[in-house]
Amino acid sequence: MSYDNTNRGTMGRNKRREKDTHPEFTGKCDIEGVGYWISAWVKEANGEQFFSLSFKPKDAPQQAPKPAAPARMQDDDSIPF
Repeated sequence: MSYDNTNRGTMGRNKRREKDTHPEFTGKCDIEGVGYWISAWVKEANGEQFFSLSFKPKDAPQQAPKPAAPARMQDDDSIPF
């Protein structure tokens, strides 16, 4: 009999964290048969600590870099129109 990981996951300390904006913990989980990456940050409000979580589908396409804005044309009085 194989182990069923549906609706389960794991998370551990992010060893590759370089900036404060990077998650403090990362991991993966399976929700209803779909794999997700988990990111977690430790937050505090009203004297209580809690985790702020983000889930991203494992098979989500990587975001392509945004194209650079086109160069703006300068006003040129020599153009007749």
